[in-house]
Amino acid sequence: MPGTGSTRSTGSESWRSWAWTSRPSLPVTGRLHFPQLALRRRLGQLSCMSKPALKLRSWPLAVLYYLLPLGALRPLSRVGWRPVSRVALYKSVPTRLLSRAWGRLNQVELPHWLRRPVYSLYIWTFGVNMKEAAVEDLHHYRNLSEFFRRKLKPQARPVCGLHSVISPSDGKILNFGQVKNCEVEQVKGVTYSLESFLGPRTPAEDLPFPPAVRHSSFRSQLVTREGNELYHCVIYLAPGDYHCFHSPTDWTVAHRRHFPGSLMSVNPGMARWIKELFCHNERVVLTGDWKHGFFSLTAVGATNVGSIRIYFDRDLHTNSPRYSKGSYNDFSFVTHANKEGIPMRKGEHLGEFNLGSTIVLIFEAPKDFNFSLQAGQKIRFGEALGSL
Repeated sequence: MPGTGSTRSTGSESWRSWAWTSRPSLPVTGRLHFPQLALRRRLGQLSCMSKPALKLRSWPLAVLYYLLPLGALRPLSRVGWRPVSRVALYKSVPTRLLSRAWGRLNQVELPHWLRRPVYSLYIWTFGVNMKEAAVEDLHHYRNLSEFFRRKLKPQARPVCGLHSVISPSDGKILNFGQVKNCEVEQVKGVTYSLESFLGPRTPAEDLPFPPAVRHSSFRSQLVTREGNELYHCVIYLAPGDYHCFHSPTDWTVAHRRHFPGSLMSVNPGMARWIKELFCHNERVVLTGDWKHGFFSLTAVGATNVGSIRIYFDRDLHTNSPRYSKGSYNDFSFVTHANKEGIPMRKGEHLGEFNLGSTIVLIFEAPKDFNFSLQAGQKIRFGEALGSL
């Protein structure tokens, strides 16, 4: 019996030794090894889901993919999983909902004792110059919205009278120049379609320029006078800038087009990252004419800037809870009683944002029009953009 027991023990040890030596050697690394078969089955289940459900289930995993260090989730790519791009991931963030929530928060009246520390923190963070404000006392502003939309002292922004076009707002010049090939640069090297930005032509009675000629380019439809060129200028308003915008020249506003859309950030870094960012975001396009032909000013919304207000347009409502993607709403200021539209004088108050955003000017002018700008420079409302 002892001999039999000894023989079985030896056989067991022999079998264990054979089993261990027959296994493939595994590399000793610090990486986490995923059960590939189980993952393939799980990814197969994900591929059968509807698109909304798939986005909801895979979104947290994609966030972890980009946030975790040293590619901790990269082994998932070996079993067929591919993360959505950073752009698609950012576009899936509910920025409109967040902007409406931020707008509600801005309307909450702050206790008198809390106003100075809250506004002082904002002033320190974004470099706000309160000496230019019409009311410097921080206790005067009941909520954040009033503080964002503060007015300036009349002498703080003198309007340049020597140049034909002035800056409509404080901000940073992102780009400027002639419009070529119906493409406009939002930042250097990143363009968007002029037609996608302004929208398709409407009937001639609604806009100040003549009916479109068949087979002509969109740019040539906007240029109304022979020998003129089309120019553009993009101004980015940072959170610490003065948030109102003004008329950049003497002109007449004939038409308003409102594009409901996304409310993604429009800071220069994001503008380099997302192609046609301005065409995705909510915006209000004002078109009309000045002494040299077509003129337009577009206020582009951004994250936490769902509210765009035009002072003479009470029918405009931005950042609505529901909208159809790609839709737009037209409104004509030309009526039987007013056949010209809304006259605006250079420097006159035009509208406001609830936080920083972007102003885009697109206008027609003679070939000898020259910008007095440099890309990236800071500019203030009333300073010269260019002249003939």
